[in-house]
Amino acid sequence: MSARIATRRTLRSAAATAVVAAVAGTVLMPLSAYAAPAAENLHALKITMGAPAPSGPLTRGGATETFELTVANPSDKPHSYHPWMIGTPAGASPLQQTDVTFKVEGVTAPATESSIGQQDGEWQGMFHPAGKGASEGFEIPAGGKLTWKVTIGLGKNYPTNDGDFALRATSYQNEVAEGGSPSLTFKTDPAVKAGKLETSFKNVGDCKGVPALQCREMDLSYRVTGDGAFDTALYSWLDLSFGSDAKVPNLQLWTLVDGKWEGLSTADPANFMLPTIPKGFSAASGERVLHLRASFGPNTDFKKATDVTLHAGVSLPEGNTYEFSGADTKFQLTPPTATTSPAPTPSKSATAQPSTSPSPSASASASATAVVANSNTKATGATGSLAHTGADSNTGLYAGLAAALVALGGAAAWLGARRRATRA
Repeated sequence: MSARIATRRTLRSAAATAVVAAVAGTVLMPLSAYAAPAAENLHALKITMGAPAPSGPLTRGGATETFELTVANPSDKPHSYHPWMIGTPAGASPLQQTDVTFKVEGVTAPATESSIGQQDGEWQGMFHPAGKGASEGFEIPAGGKLTWKVTIGLGKNYPTNDGDFALRATSYQNEVAEGGSPSLTFKTDPAVKAGKLETSFKNVGDCKGVPALQCREMDLSYRVTGDGAFDTALYSWLDLSFGSDAKVPNLQLWTLVDGKWEGLSTADPANFMLPTIPKGFSAASGERVLHLRASFGPNTDFKKATDVTLHAGVSLPEGNTYEFSGADTKFQLTPPTATTSPAPTPSKSATAQPSTSPSPSASASASATAVVANSNTKATGATGSLAHTGADSNTGLYAGLAAALVALGGAAAWLGARRRATRA
């Protein structure tokens, strides 16, 4: 467990001095890899992907398919190419590196070496000239082209709740012309009805028998749609934020276990670990519901009503630990009065939860790149939830932004913004 969790605040402060940072399964290339090409050398390339052979669906741990990848340079100047293959599954589970097999051989291109990684719930494959650094690109002559043979397969542990696998070919140096990044979809056998993990807050209201706003009660629910099941347990946690600043917010949280309220313990007043979602969670498991209570402790710095936002996140326990599902709820809370007890005393038998949040992990086997990816959020009301069930695949659009932020020393602000993306 200790390898899985790390304090978010430590992560944010360390980000300001890190040259290469890993966040939620995302790896940043060294700063030199983001050096912007000359303006006239941008957006020149066009990529084509041939039909895979032999045709037919991929099976877990079974046969592979091979296609030709050709990159043409129609400009009148030589052009660099830094390959980036982004794989996105149709289904509920993020992908790990070993969930997809990948091999690249030069046809008219120089000898080639490849590597695999993972980013924001997606799989990624990269390749570079043999014997050179992983961040080195290929040079394509003016009016010329290079061709590679790419072989794709599914690992034996490809998630049972993921179906077809879409593979997009692009460049992490923004070198491809608009409309020049094609994709292929590889069918899987057995076919899987794609679903997702839905996380939401419900029934937010005052606790019975306590003055209004001094104690709030709510349900946090998890539900899976589609076929298959998660083949690992899932981590879930709460991040807290407030409408105003306080050195000691002292927000206290309880969860109902076997009919008794048990306190969630933490050394970080902004983060609480929640009970792990067991392995095998699926649509057949039905809705999983945690009953929660929140109130300020007697030594809180807050003196009047303040806005409280709870963000619940879910991730795989290791490897690609990107938050792939989550929800927010926002409500007002007042500090307790001297004559009221807004919430039950935590049970002495309550299991102490880890005091830190799910840790990021380096995700590429070499110095593979990654860029910022948006999170899909949907507002459902001021006191309801903001549901988040996945990541956009438009990651290539953000390579330049990531470079600028790192170069300006803004990595800390960028990393914090990623954690707050689902709450914006």
